[in-house]
Amino acid sequence: MNSAEGPFRLIVTGGGTGGHTYPALTAVRTLQARLAATGRTVDVLWVGAAHGLEARVAPAEGIAFAAVATGKVRRSSNPLKMISPANLADMFRVPLGVAQARSIVARFRPDVVLSTGGYVAVPVGLAAKLCRRPLVVHEQTVRLGLANRLLARAARRIAVSSESTVPLLPESARAIATVTGNPVRPEVLRGRPDRAVAALGIAGFDGLRPTVYVTGGAQGSQQINGLVTDILPWLLSQANVVHQCGPANVEDMRRRAAELPGDLAARYLLTGYVGAELPDVLALADVVVSRSGAGTIAELTALGKAAVLVPLASSAAGEQTHNARHLAEAGAAVALLAEVSPDALREAVAPLLADPGRRAAIATRARSHGRPDAADRLVDILLSVAPR
Repeated sequence: MNSAEGPFRLIVTGGGTGGHTYPALTAVRTLQARLAATGRTVDVLWVGAAHGLEARVAPAEGIAFAAVATGKVRRSSNPLKMISPANLADMFRVPLGVAQARSIVARFRPDVVLSTGGYVAVPVGLAAKLCRRPLVVHEQTVRLGLANRLLARAARRIAVSSESTVPLLPESARAIATVTGNPVRPEVLRGRPDRAVAALGIAGFDGLRPTVYVTGGAQGSQQINGLVTDILPWLLSQANVVHQCGPANVEDMRRRAAELPGDLAARYLLTGYVGAELPDVLALADVVVSRSGAGTIAELTALGKAAVLVPLASSAAGEQTHNARHLAEAGAAVALLAEVSPDALREAVAPLLADPGRRAAIATRARSHGRPDAADRLVDILLSVAPR
């Protein structure tokens, strides 16, 4: 390819949550870097929901954004409960969204449309099919999301994060599926422990003890915060701890931490949010205690980290529990699947802190599930289906 070909035109759709949004953003950045090396630019239009996370992320990243109407299906184990006023109202928004998306796709004339899931992806993916533009669907989770399940038959290619996802696809779509993994931001793979020590001012940490990173995601997790607080004196007697508790929880957690003896407090860093220093914190961590969303799993396995996973029970279709069980059964993580209590967390963490060999074995198995080149594999697919 060369600059004479003109810009590569890409529509991205997907969002609502970080799990759909950030893999798409990583794929866009990887595509831009790949084509820049050949002298070619990329014109990107992100089509999403007006109030979704993508509506904030895309403009902040300098990506043009267009909104379409979308409807959300509120699922229930009781089919009768799905016939709710909210579901019925949203069903009527889907045709409007398809009409809006078709107009956008027809005007923009993308070389490829990339869908990473979420309800907004349905009208845009259907519009790609109606306008005869190649649609590539990427599924981040081990199980298949509802939006991508609906779009699988309209796709030119399907990218999945795990081999175990392929049998869940419609039979007619399995032949066009490729296991790429879930794109991980390149900077996450370039962390350095020494920079974490400097950036966070954690000179009081004991270099002879392992370091535990506790995180509940950007907003924190009150469940994980409570579990860790109840075992904190014991945990700090065994390890250094970096605890990302969520901005709204910092003051309460600081009051609790103030009761720690001085020698233990020196090994405890409490923070509301870990931003640009996250790659370095992950590089420093010997053990990670976290949720088990698709993005988190992709990062932990790409890095090869020993982790204790505390799945969010209310995640869509039990996705986090499924992710955690999938790794635990492979010996690539420890998961709290039955009893979720301070004692259960202590019993899960203790052997990892006491036995570096056990820690290393889990980390090695986790790395075998990781795909640090997932973004490049996904870009390969995007380029392969584009008109030549």
